[in-house]
Amino acid sequence: MECREVQERLSAWLDQETAEPEAAALAAHLESCPVCRREAEAWRRLDQVLADLEAPTPSGLAPQVLSRLPRRRSRWQRSLSLAASLVLGITLGGALAGNFFAPLNGEGNGGEVLAFEAFQDFPQGSLGHLLTYPADEDSQA
Repeated sequence: MECREVQERLSAWLDQETAEPEAAALAAHLESCPVCRREAEAWRRLDQVLADLEAPTPSGLAPQVLSRLPRRRSRWQRSLSLAASLVLGITLGGALAGNFFAPLNGEGNGGEVLAFEAFQDFPQGSLGHLLTYPADEDSQA
């Protein structure tokens, strides 16, 4: 490796971000080249100085940040909104389901029987035939 390449990759090598073959080549070059070794030592000292620096925090920063955060809703407000959502979902689901299924108590307008007949003929004695033609059994008996 040339000195220029080594010096470009020293920071990554010191941070252990280089692949193993490249790291071995850099280490071998540093053993044989005093100029690059001095450069690597300068990078190490810089890393150490930067690591020892403390960033001062302004006093009162935490209360200022907390005061800007939105207030959390209380537990009962969350419970109330969840309960309202459930009631609304059950109500809408029941209303929509009533429109999709025919009444089972026989008070329908007969449209469900016509839909059954138009869809398929059922074999005599099958459940579909019994549900579709209940009057036929009275006439056969």
